[in-house]
Formats: sequence, structure tokens, C-alpha cells
Amino acid sequence: MAGTLFFDGACGMCTRSRDLLLKLDRTGELTTEPLQGPSVAERLGVPPERLLESVRWLDSSGEVYAGAEAANAAVSAAVGTTLPLRLYRIPGVRWLQDAVYRWVATHRYRFPGTTPYCESHPAGC
Repeated sequence: MAGTLFFDGACGMCTRSRDLLLKLDRTGELTTEPLQGPSVAERLGVPPERLLESVRWLDSSGEVYAGAEAANAAVSAAVGTTLPLRLYRIPGVRWLQDAVYRWVATHRYRFPGTTPYCESHPAGC
């Protein structure tokens, strides 16, 4: 399940989460890009004004996921099993993860993190 995780490169918590995910990547099938990168909205088919609403996952087949589903797809790709994504798709689990994700995404700039990706890689943003 290869793909690319698009994350908020201006967010320290998002950058820290991305770094942790890359450390967990044992398949080598996971790549990451900041949502602030060039042409990202067009590549994902998302209106620019909605792009930063959530993390996005673009899988190798061209399908795009958002929010908690995208995070689960990225974890699945990193660890080499579809189990996280299959668990997410259980109706009660989906509802709970989506609710938690929306709350965290809304408050993401308040959480501790690391130097945001776009600060340390301005050319990529």
C-alpha cells in the first residue's frame, strides 16, 4: 500500500508526527510532502481553500483519503499491514477516530511539536 502522506508543514505537531511515522516505516513505501508544496491542491483534487483542513493520503492507485482515514492509511503503509486501515473502517471506530481527529486538527497549533517542516525546508513549501 504505497503512497504519499501530505501534512501541514507549518505545524510543529504535524511535523513531529510525520517524523515519527518515517521512523516507523519498515516498508520504504511511504513518502511525505507538505501540503504547502507547489501544485499539491491540483494533484490531490482539493480546492486550495480546503487543503489545510486535514492530512491527506494519496495512494499508488491515485485514491485520496483525508483526516483519520489518511493517517490510518499512512500507518498501514509504514508498518506493512492493512490492519490499521481495516480497524478504522469499523463503523464505531471510524466515528470515534474521525471525531478525535477533527478536534486535534482544529487545535493542532496549540500542541507541542518540533521545528515545522516549512521553517527548516523553505524551498519545499
